[in-house]
Amino acid sequence: MRQWLIRKGAQSLDDMALAQVPQPRPGPGEVAVRVHACSLNYRDQLIPLGHYFGGAVDRDTVPLSDGAGEIVALGEGVAGLAEGDRVAGLFFQNWQDGPPNPGAGPALGAPPATGMLQDVVILPAHGVVKQAQSLSYDEAACLPCAGVTAWNALMEGPRPVGPGRSVLVLGTGGVSLLAAQIALAAGARVIATSSSDEKLERVRALGVHETINYKTIPDWGARAAELAGGGVDHVVEVGGAGTLAQSIQAVAFGGEIALIGVLTRSGDTSPHGLMIKGATLRGIFVGSAAMAQRLHAFVDAHGIKPVIDRRFAMEEAQDAWRYQASAGLFGKVVITL
Repeated sequence: MRQWLIRKGAQSLDDMALAQVPQPRPGPGEVAVRVHACSLNYRDQLIPLGHYFGGAVDRDTVPLSDGAGEIVALGEGVAGLAEGDRVAGLFFQNWQDGPPNPGAGPALGAPPATGMLQDVVILPAHGVVKQAQSLSYDEAACLPCAGVTAWNALMEGPRPVGPGRSVLVLGTGGVSLLAAQIALAAGARVIATSSSDEKLERVRALGVHETINYKTIPDWGARAAELAGGGVDHVVEVGGAGTLAQSIQAVAFGGEIALIGVLTRSGDTSPHGLMIKGATLRGIFVGSAAMAQRLHAFVDAHGIKPVIDRRFAMEEAQDAWRYQASAGLFGKVVITL
């Protein structure tokens, strides 16, 4: 079978290779999943460059946390799953429910865990979730990291999003667009930012209520607060240090900023503005199996379709990496197997 590998000590995309390996079989408590599609996240850009947690990978590693497929074999003792079930992998293999905890890992696609970019992957039975029935494999492959992250940010905090609430999403990457779709389905008012008027037109076509071009309106945090009638209830903060100060400007009194991203590494990170507003900053690092289950049920109930920008064949994986890192990205990049 085919399997992409990030070679030990990798420092660039050139250190990735497509290999042929024997097809594995599941052991006790495991399932074999024939992968039909995978998607990329920002995290996946860092790993082959040696910039992820811990630096360069210390072993040959199959990349990508996000994938969906069908179960083709069950190991001894597996219950509640059957051959032919359509499933998606879970980013954290051991976080089943409850709050964040130090035993959540390992996370797929980085050592010591395997990843999804292979024809057949062996995972623990508790490391998969049945995918939304309304989604194709391509669409379901967009949810394990980006979708669960967006869901956690909006629906798992102390004040879940619903009618009468406002949401600000930054940019048009996978997490932000999925957050916008979840918020709209929940009945919230959604504001989105981008530096591209063309992309802002596309998010308005998805139903987003207000848009801000942050190049033409540099003080976009204050503008978002104004559009929300004095402050935004939920800010999905994917930018990191370079955008946090503006997000604090945008958030409402008593509102919440879901801190997700590290796209920018320098800027004003003082939390004092939160004190004045009585607002909170909640760290988000994907989520649990229970959150994934609730997300897939919500997707089915509301007919949400993840926005797929481009699809690439298995052999074109490195081109998928390059496109996902480009300024043209709008939504998710999928690799089909």
